[in-house]
Amino acid sequence: MTQILAALLFIAFLPGAAFAACPRLLDHTVQSLMGSSTPLCQFQGKVLLVVNTASQCLYTPQYEGLEKLHKRYAGRGLVVLGFPANDFGGQEPGSNGEIASFCQVNYGVSFLMFAKSGVTGAAANPFYAMLAERSGKRPGWNFHKYLIDRAGEKVLSFESAVL
Repeated sequence: MTQILAALLFIAFLPGAAFAACPRLLDHTVQSLMGSSTPLCQFQGKVLLVVNTASQCLYTPQYEGLEKLHKRYAGRGLVVLGFPANDFGGQEPGSNGEIASFCQVNYGVSFLMFAKSGVTGAAANPFYAMLAERSGKRPGWNFHKYLIDRAGEKVLSFESAVL
């Protein structure tokens, strides 16, 4: 948790500025686990921690730490966004409804979770493709993390084991 926390403190909690237009990186609309459309531009001016998740992974217990970060720093502008993916080892085989239930029952997840989608290679959703482009790093496994600054411009990448 210390590496993510250190990065959060360094870039994330700098005073926010007024933003005129939605940054290109956030100019995407994604589907929630329950099927509603969510424009990412609504998070402009916030710090985003974006994580590709899976329910049957060695790193799945990180949901607990992500929820703690969400609860602790949401009031300071941190938004945790979970993107379930079945790209690595078939470790997210469930439907969106099953994923939502698993996250709630086992970890009390209250941060935003989106519909299962691809996060790497040709099957990556457009938002994840841009994250990889901006950071220079594609997810290599489940629970890879991206930290996006308030301006929606700087993207830091963290390997799965980091929380």
